[in-house]
Amino acid sequence: MVRRLAIGLAAIAIFGGGAFWYLTRPQPLSAAVLPDVPGDAAKGETLFWAGGCASCHAAPGATGEDRLKLGGGVAIASPFGTFHAPNLSPDKTNGIGNWSTLDFVNAMKQGLAPDGSHLYPAFPYTSYQRMTIADLVDLKAFLDTLPAVTTANKPHELPFPFGIRRGIGLWKLLYLDGQTFEPVPSKSDEINRGAYLVEGPGHCNECHTPRTALGGLDRSRALGGAPDPSGKGTVPNITPGEGGIGDWSADDIANFLKTGFTPDFDSVGGTMVEVQENMAKLSDEDRQAIAAYLKDVPPLASTGQSAAP
Repeated sequence: MVRRLAIGLAAIAIFGGGAFWYLTRPQPLSAAVLPDVPGDAAKGETLFWAGGCASCHAAPGATGEDRLKLGGGVAIASPFGTFHAPNLSPDKTNGIGNWSTLDFVNAMKQGLAPDGSHLYPAFPYTSYQRMTIADLVDLKAFLDTLPAVTTANKPHELPFPFGIRRGIGLWKLLYLDGQTFEPVPSKSDEINRGAYLVEGPGHCNECHTPRTALGGLDRSRALGGAPDPSGKGTVPNITPGEGGIGDWSADDIANFLKTGFTPDFDSVGGTMVEVQENMAKLSDEDRQAIAAYLKDVPPLASTGQSAAP
């Protein structure tokens, strides 16, 4: 009896381990998804600023040209531990200088490192997955033009079991679908452009949308405000609902993104300062598109979060 029980438990363990290994397997895209034309670095620069790459991957407090030196270093506190933004410069030892374009696309769309290991979703690939392949190729082309920085990457500080990367494969089954943004035919080109920028490169949901207990985005309250992931304060509601920005006009929103001033002449503060500085580098048309989309999203009432950026 004991022997049979032991065999049964061993069989269950082997089956469970095999199922875990299969479900968490990396699923990279193939080179067939890449366009036949090289990336356009000029277009990639727009995506760079829309995506706020410098906010995490430049040294803390960097200004001016130093914001293009992406040696990493920003610490991202979360309920799961502290993540350290890595070197994103073209350095071949510590950065992504040896990454192919396909490596980069797989990181952004599939959350995978070149060696196939899962990337932690502190890197917001759940939003970047909405970007088109062509835009990702353009973004990689721009990143390749930036200065190489030799700064070594810092290891994440994660308690058990969050340091087991393979387990992220299970998380991805819930929160990563790999789908590219699709325009809504009934919406204007302007609103669809704004939706793409907000939902994809701008990754606005990553801060303005609350999360589930597992750390995934609660899409039922998209952009409705959320606790700050660091545990300090809140991130505001940016929908047209009560406590949000419903009394802001589209021009007010676009002007805020350009100048940092609210309709009542208050100025942007906190972590939104760098976001606004990034958005100020976009075209007036793109900022107006973002504003048009935010006026069009379903209104949600704030649930104790701050009322405005």
